Amino acid sequence: MKQINIKQINDLHNDALRGLEFYKQELTILQERLEEIAADNTDVEVLEKVDHFQNQFIIHQRYIDDLMHDIRKNLKHIEEEVVTTSGFFGESNFTENEYLYEQFVTEEKIFNELRHEFNRFAAKWM
Repeated sequence: MKQINIKQINDLHNDALRGLEFYKQELTILQERLEEIAADNTDVEVLEKVDHFQNQFIIHQRYIDDLMHDIRKNLKHIEEEVVTTSGFFGESNFTENEYLYEQFVTEEKIFNELRHEFNRFAAKWM
């Protein structure tokens, strides 16, 4: 059976956690800008877009929180594996780690698209 180095997976998870923490901070900044736009513009078109972005920010905040929780839970599992397998574990356990990292990469892509969409909107209405 192929064995995978746990340190490599641990590093990927820690990179993902740092990235997700950055996106959480970015959401706070975007939310503040959105509130400024909402306060300065009462046009129905603007308020509809404000509502759209507010909903998207809430969805991303929850997803990021859930993904961070899942990654931390998996890191705890990795710690337990280290005790029993001398720093390696089977390839079957790698699937969950790969899935979590793919979820991070996907969230990163979608979040960046949302941020660019929001920045175009903000440039028009700020």
